[in-house]
Amino acid sequence: MFFFFLNNPYVAIIGDIKDSKKIENRSEIQRKLKLVLQEINEKYDNDISSKFTITLGDEFQGLLSNGANTLPIILEVERKMYPIKIRFGVGIGTITTEVNKEMSLGADGPGYYKARNAIEYLKDNERKNQSSAADIRFEVESENQETTIMINTVMSLLTVIKEFWTDRQREIIWDMLEHQDSQIAVAKRLKIKQPAVQKSLAKGKYYAYIDAIDTIGKALEEVSRLDV
Repeated sequence: MFFFFLNNPYVAIIGDIKDSKKIENRSEIQRKLKLVLQEINEKYDNDISSKFTITLGDEFQGLLSNGANTLPIILEVERKMYPIKIRFGVGIGTITTEVNKEMSLGADGPGYYKARNAIEYLKDNERKNQSSAADIRFEVESENQETTIMINTVMSLLTVIKEFWTDRQREIIWDMLEHQDSQIAVAKRLKIKQPAVQKSLAKGKYYAYIDAIDTIGKALEEVSRLDV
């Protein structure tokens, strides 16, 4: 067992576009974000308690009933919005207000407090110019904080791996993550040779990256509401 909860938790996710005020085509990016969130809301409808909604020009949030697809959702938003960079705060805990399926505006409680704290922690690290500062952080309303520390440590290490990806490695790795199939299939889609795919996966530490993602995913699978 990774987590122990006294209450029935939700997974609150807050996303925040980095340096949004410096983006020249800000309105275009906001339109793109809106479309990406619509796709997420449709694809992961069974997991979503409150649909992902843009709350401010550069921020959005959503609420999940379980943790199983937390990372797939975050990584999909990250992939589809690239090269725009987003920080993600994930709070696991109770929600004390009524939950509106159609939008997450107005929801409140420890789950969102934890997600907000996670966002502020990431911003503070960036202000301190922390090298390889993570862009995803988890905070949990639970007595067992060892698992949370482990997850955040792994997320920091994954950030280090991602920072060293070349554009080609990122393209190949993200294609593998999206389609979940073979190197040959990736090569066909990207119109390159299979050995080039294999080389990029090896140099990009893909298998270490995916093993770490799977490990965190197994821990998050334990987060599930009893009433769903």
